[in-house]
Amino acid sequence: MTATVPAVSPRPWLKPAIVAAVLLAAVGFAYLTFATRVKAPEVTFITLDGHKVSTSSLRGKVVMVNFWATSCVTCVKEMPQMVETYNKFKGNGLEFVAVAMKYDPPNYVLNYTQTRQLPFKVALDTSGEIARSFGDVALTPTTFVIGKDGAILKRYVGEPEFGELHLLLQKALAAG
Repeated sequence: MTATVPAVSPRPWLKPAIVAAVLLAAVGFAYLTFATRVKAPEVTFITLDGHKVSTSSLRGKVVMVNFWATSCVTCVKEMPQMVETYNKFKGNGLEFVAVAMKYDPPNYVLNYTQTRQLPFKVALDTSGEIARSFGDVALTPTTFVIGKDGAILKRYVGEPEFGELHLLLQKALAAG
């Protein structure tokens, strides 16, 4: 009968060191993800009725900024749900600015806004400066959710999944 000797790792410290390194990397990634949130740019929206609304004046509120165009099929499709989302959360402090792209004729934007009775602020970006400030937005729809601290919480390119969006808004609006 031969006795078996249990295998002993030549480096017993290796496994705990790898686990520690992985944990440290995960903590570092989480810190960088949440500590370095990108702030929304300082811009001033000019609404269809001529009012000026700056991103700094919206600080302390949760804000959705939706870049859209009347010629964008997905934008037109999602707009009723955007209205529904705004109506659902406006009582909790949600602000919403729909920004028409520079190529969208102002009379089309005005007509669409009036005939659909859009309940939120609608702005024209006639120079394209606002879209550039938000990271060169070129695809529509593109929607930003901005937290009370002015940091961008989420960027949606294309139609958002509205259930997920509503959960994000609930969380952001409840935050202190």
